[in-house]
Amino acid sequence: MPTWDRPASACLASRVPYGTEVTPERLGLVERGEAELRLLGFRQFRVRLHDKLARVEISSEEMPRALAPEMAAAIAGRLKTVGFTYVALDLEGYRQGSLNETLSPASQPSHKAARGT
Repeated sequence: MPTWDRPASACLASRVPYGTEVTPERLGLVERGEAELRLLGFRQFRVRLHDKLARVEISSEEMPRALAPEMAAAIAGRLKTVGFTYVALDLEGYRQGSLNETLSPASQPSHKAARGT
């Protein structure tokens, strides 16, 4: 199959924090942001939406490239162009289910019911 080596891609709604309404505008913002990261050549990442802040998670393998001053400026510039006011690179990198970290242990969804990455 031609897509055998493509990274997994969960529903865009999984980029929106719990308690935040999922709207076409918010999903479009995330989608445009992730498209820009793809154009910059990144493969494993997520743009997590926090109001007008993009929290960018990039795989540990690609993090050194993202941290280079010129690339960091390119990421910030492109994400601001698509509509984000602030851009932050998450130093913990890409990890599945990172939005679940805000939930208390008792309120975390079961493994089967957990939101995607």
